[in-house]
Formats: sequence, C-alpha cells, structure tokens
Amino acid sequence: MRKKTNFKWLLLLIALLVLLAVPSFFWMKNSNRARAERSKSPLSPVIMVPGSSATTERFNQLIAQLNRATLMKHSVLKVNVSTAGKLSYSGEINKNDEEPFIIIGFKNNKDGYANIKKQAAWLDLAFASLTKNYKFNNFKAFGHSNGGLIWTYWLEHYYADYADEITMKRLMTLGTPYNFSEKNTSNRTQMLESFVKYRSRIPKDLVVYSLSGGKNYESDGIVPESSVAAGKYVFQNQVKNYTAMTVTGKEADHSDLPQNKQVVQLIRQYLLKREQPKRFRDKKKGTR
Repeated sequence: MRKKTNFKWLLLLIALLVLLAVPSFFWMKNSNRARAERSKSPLSPVIMVPGSSATTERFNQLIAQLNRATLMKHSVLKVNVSTAGKLSYSGEINKNDEEPFIIIGFKNNKDGYANIKKQAAWLDLAFASLTKNYKFNNFKAFGHSNGGLIWTYWLEHYYADYADEITMKRLMTLGTPYNFSEKNTSNRTQMLESFVKYRSRIPKDLVVYSLSGGKNYESDGIVPESSVAAGKYVFQNQVKNYTAMTVTGKEADHSDLPQNKQVVQLIRQYLLKREQPKRFRDKKKGTR
C-alpha cells in the first residue's frame, strides 16, 4: 500500500515538473527568438527628450529642417507619459525607415532635480515599451536643456538593465545645465554631485557631444555656459569621447537652440548616418 502511495506521489511530482517545464521552454524559445530579431535589426532610432515646460511638439521645426535635405525622410513617433505612467502614442515609424525620430515627453514637465528623477523613471517606462515593440539593438539620444539631465540620470540608474542587448551609441546634449543656474563650478549643486558620484555607471564606449549656446560670453540667455561645461565632470575620462562645442550667432539663445542652423548641421553630422541606405544609393546612381 505504501509503495502504491509513493508511486502515486512520484507520478504527481513528475506531472508537476512537466507542467512547470513546458511554459519555461516556450518562454525561453520566445526570448531567444526576440534576441535573435533584435541582434539582426537595422533599426537605429534617434530618441529625443525636450526640456522643462516643453512637449513632444518641441522638435517639430528641428525635424522639418533635418528632413529637408534628406533623400529618405525620417518618420516621427511621439510618446507622451502621464504622471501615472500611462503611455500614449502619436505618429508612426515607417516600415523602411531605419533611423526614425522618437520623441518622449512628460505630462509633468516641470523643472527641479526631484522632477528630473521622476521624469527619468517615466523615460524608462517609455523606453521599455519601445524596446518591446521595436526590436532595435542600438540608438542615439538627444536632450535639449533638462532633457540632457534626464538622459544622464537614466544612464546612471536605468541603462544597465538594457546594456547587454541595446547600446546607446551617442548622446548629444544641448544647453543642458549640469549645475543648474550656478555659475561657479566650485559650488556644486546636489544634482551635479550625484551625477559625479555615479559617473562610473555610464558606459565607457559612449560618445558624448555637449553643445552650448553663446548668446553672450557667459550664457545662452538662461543657462550659464559654465553650467553646461560642468558636464565634463560627469563624462570626461569616463566615456570614449567627450566633445564640447559652443554655438554662436543668430538663434543662439536657449529657446531657439533646437532651430539653430549650426545645431541642425551638428545633429546631421554627428548623430545621423552619413550615408543613405544602400538601396537608395544604388537607386540614385541608376538615375545618372
């Protein structure tokens, strides 16, 4: 009797193990398939984050200028994140577009370090959703003003969750106040101190471009040039390359920087692919 009971329990145990193994098998199979799709994907989006008080419409003029002299137009997907973390989408990524623009904005787009940390968490929610829906293995990041701060916080506190499969190739910040309104870099804000403290989490193979506006010799009219330059304490000697540039002349003040022709050219030169996809180059050659 005891042998029958033991045999019965053994069968139940085996059945339970099989039931547990089957879902695990299919999960692993699906996971491997997703990784294979991601590793082969030609998609390399440029993901943009606007600054405080700005929405996903902030870069409309910038993108229009970038698309003006491009054989294949970049499509645009906009993601808005509510304070509850709910995502809403507008626009789309065209099927043949390997380098679309994705703009992520927040319902709470207010200034301040506490809000920047919240916005980085909302950025991560949007990014996680994008990685599931679009199997890209690399991307470029762009942040205007506080958008650069949000990307920096995200790099230090969230990027590690994706680093095995997805690479941030380049980061370009524009008028980003790493020391807020403080002009003296000896007086570091809590935010700058935190960025410096966790800088070792930023990937060493990243290429960073820091652009500042030179409306006058001290600032872009809002952000002190020394505050933008304080980004060197975060990135210099940590990333592969860190390049700082100052944009001067017309439309060099803070709010106009995204439309500045020099900025548009620098984005085209350093963030976007320098050559068109082969099928378009071949098509263009055939028309000569």
